[in-house]
Amino acid sequence: MSSLLKEVLKKGNKILPVILIYFIGALALQCQESLSVRKYSENMFPLNGLSSSAAGHPVTKNIMVEGKTRRYAIYVPQGLGVSAPLIFELHGGGVYIEDMTGESGYKTPYKLWMSLADMEKFIVVYPEGLNGAYDKPTWNDCRANSIVSSTADDVRFISVLIDTVSAKYKVDPERIYASGTSNGGLMALRLAVELSDKIAAVAATAAAMPDSSECGRAENPISVLFMNGTADTHLPYNGGTISDPPNPDYGTVHSTGESVRIWTLFNQTDTIPEVYNFPDINKRDESTVTRFIYSNGLESTEVVLYKVIGGGHSAPSILQPYSWLFEKYYGKQNHDIEMVWEVWKFFRNKFLH
Repeated sequence: MSSLLKEVLKKGNKILPVILIYFIGALALQCQESLSVRKYSENMFPLNGLSSSAAGHPVTKNIMVEGKTRRYAIYVPQGLGVSAPLIFELHGGGVYIEDMTGESGYKTPYKLWMSLADMEKFIVVYPEGLNGAYDKPTWNDCRANSIVSSTADDVRFISVLIDTVSAKYKVDPERIYASGTSNGGLMALRLAVELSDKIAAVAATAAAMPDSSECGRAENPISVLFMNGTADTHLPYNGGTISDPPNPDYGTVHSTGESVRIWTLFNQTDTIPEVYNFPDINKRDESTVTRFIYSNGLESTEVVLYKVIGGGHSAPSILQPYSWLFEKYYGKQNHDIEMVWEVWKFFRNKFLH
């Protein structure tokens, strides 16, 4: 410690120690994140090449669908193959596409899709929902008892985007996928029901099947992944009314367990899952992850559950940790796995049947 610093502390300066504690804490957290990435990489994470910044930038575009202007951002990496996969990442309620891509300046796990696209050579599209009851972008998912969501035909919107992107780029029609969180996860589940003739698999984070649904029964077998936190107070892991505190305007959902059962029965998968406990590489996040894989379904489908024990209403991430303020409202974010990589591992060997 320098003599100047000793003198400042001796004179009772209270500000500098606080600043020092803050920066020491920030440095410790950064070191913890780096260690977590290294440990995760040693197991199954392709650290080399994946970063928080993609090689290029997403392009925001407008498209007319049923007389309404719809927005989306698209990221096309350099060096696409002859036939590239296409991934849709659907935002949560009240979130804009600039928040998803990181263009707004906020940390977001969803921007990592673009860096991963550079590595794995697929196209990423971030569509945006229309304004719902609270004048924020939302999706018209399958909840029949929700009054806050958009009333737009969002299945049609995604279908038109598939055709539009496929007409311009070399898209593999058998490898089109949809991932989403919260309201976006609920929308991804609607796509599994109503667009399984175009989409090969879906992933729903912090989402579950509505227990009062305006959607029918899925027509084709389709692989489905859930990634839900057991301490989620906004969309309860054990089912019930959505929002914190519970608000009937948002509708109700089945439990995560029942949501998984619905799809294992529909796809006729194995009833006993393969179970894997991920290493608890970050003790600070107060959560762990266990994966359950139900295999051997019709047309080689799978149903997968990532049970984030102690996790809140968020997507797990190592490279893009949310702020303490976010966690205060939405609960703990897990830092033992990277959501985009786990979902991509699930997607990449799924084909349209």
